[in-house]
Amino acid sequence: MHTVSYMAVFEPSAEGYGVYFPDLPGCVSFGTTFEEAQKQAAEALGLHLYGMEQDGEEIPAPSAKPKIDPETAPGFLVSMVTVYPEFVRSELNNRRVKTNVTLPAWLKSVAEDYDVNLSRLLEAAIIEYVEKKANTTLKRP
Repeated sequence: MHTVSYMAVFEPSAEGYGVYFPDLPGCVSFGTTFEEAQKQAAEALGLHLYGMEQDGEEIPAPSAKPKIDPETAPGFLVSMVTVYPEFVRSELNNRRVKTNVTLPAWLKSVAEDYDVNLSRLLEAAIIEYVEKKANTTLKRP
């Protein structure tokens, strides 16, 4: 599993540390302590890269020496932040999402009587239906 690392700028303030990535405009984060800011920065970086990938945007190569914004607060720190893009992608692609489904009341009652997990059953049924219709096995992310 490969890693991706970008330099992050940690700006101290009375409330904690603001974080931005010079190579990735718009990728920002915050933490009340430096340790929390580091964790939040890694999460922001992973989500930002995932979003760029999903939008078909070109992901810039990390620069060896990031350009610090001249308005950065005094006492800032520059630190490398590393993420595992495959892990972030897998986690986000496989997260559970709610969807609204309607069934006849009697059928829902029967399903409850037999302890049917409607979410799992619907998932399995959709996979089976699509695989049969497309005559292929779905590739799970």
